[in-house]
Amino acid sequence: MKNKYLFPFILMGAISLLGVFYNPASTVNPDTGLPELSGSDIAWMLTASGLVLLMTPGLAFFYGGMVSKKNIISTMLQSFIAMGVITVLWVVIGFSLAFGDSIGGFIGNPTTFFMFHNVIDGRWPLAPTIPLLLFALFQLKFAIITPALITGSFAERVRFSAYLLFICLWSIFIYSPLAHWTWHPEGFLFKLGVLDFAGGTVVHMSAGVAALAGAMFLGPRTSYGDSKHSEPANIPFVIIGTGLLWFGWFGFNAGSAVGANSTAVLAFGTTVVASAAAMMTWIFFDAVRGKKVSAIGACVGAVVGLVAVTPAAGFITVPQALFVGFISSIVSNLAVRARIKSNLDDTLDVFPCHGIGGISGMILTGFFAKDVGLFYGPTTTFLYHLLAIAIVVTFTFVGSYLLYKVTEMIVPFRVSREDEKDGLDYTQHGETYKLKKPVLEPAA
Repeated sequence: MKNKYLFPFILMGAISLLGVFYNPASTVNPDTGLPELSGSDIAWMLTASGLVLLMTPGLAFFYGGMVSKKNIISTMLQSFIAMGVITVLWVVIGFSLAFGDSIGGFIGNPTTFFMFHNVIDGRWPLAPTIPLLLFALFQLKFAIITPALITGSFAERVRFSAYLLFICLWSIFIYSPLAHWTWHPEGFLFKLGVLDFAGGTVVHMSAGVAALAGAMFLGPRTSYGDSKHSEPANIPFVIIGTGLLWFGWFGFNAGSAVGANSTAVLAFGTTVVASAAAMMTWIFFDAVRGKKVSAIGACVGAVVGLVAVTPAAGFITVPQALFVGFISSIVSNLAVRARIKSNLDDTLDVFPCHGIGGISGMILTGFFAKDVGLFYGPTTTFLYHLLAIAIVVTFTFVGSYLLYKVTEMIVPFRVSREDEKDGLDYTQHGETYKLKKPVLEPAA
């Protein structure tokens, strides 16, 4: 066993033992003033939770197919491992920081749900027809995929041990506060009236901005700009990953209605329509600019549409979702082109797609949100959305950059030039990915 993994191994053992012996009595009465649990809501939210969890393996395929062959396994594992790391962290303290008793509207009390204390028998006030445990597990899936999204920006050049430390720090100090601000009834953005149905700020903007900070902090890959080394290793992986993401996103958005109801149906409809519109817009926009229609373009466009509609999914109409997909696709496409012309090595364009896509979605939510959006007359919601974007971008960028520095002080974040040249699959994990060439039969 390598020394650098001895401490986390011991820590994992200590947490496991704590789980055995820490079992305080519940102090929550789940029946006081709350409606009865709904079997249909529970069934749908169990399904939605499974769908959202599927998105992380889908992201692994999506990212893994776009990197070089020598980095497929490492890139996919960076997504996949988040399901283990963040789940443990969420049970111990993450859920409490995000949804515990509010401390000034900025963070949850770490003792409220420590080690899921009070979670088993509790209820969440904004989801009273399902057990609190189910709500906590549903929110866990969001906490898992968000740091996994960041990995696309620094793919092919980071040390695995440093990455593990970073996502722990980032989840505690960036993700949990953002979730509290936006989704807790006492969160200050929530009380301002900021509308984020399923994670435009909490998930996509935060991941995209953290990705931008990471790309700037780490600098470009040694092979950056070499077209031979930037060819995607497995485009079918990208298509499979997009399909899994799109499928799982129905749980992501429709599940955020926290019940089997008409809002869930609306979110389901706006999700599929926005993604379809964005996918078609992306490939046609490429075509009118002289590029060939590509599979990767179609996949990236679909994901951008899913990103942009996420904050708006339950607040807009299905026809408006067409416009959301159309506009966000063009904006992110132009952002990708601008990034390519710059010196910024955001390996898989996380900031142009998730960061800019999330910002576009929040602006359009403030514009189209039923009854309160700028399209319907009032200005308050739209202006508060602009304020929220400024706050979230500043907090996430500065906080993430500092966490990169802190991580670097403990574990060198970037691998050596030699390890990067040899590929992270072998140098970090001792594994390789090889595709056998098909045997062609001679023509008759």
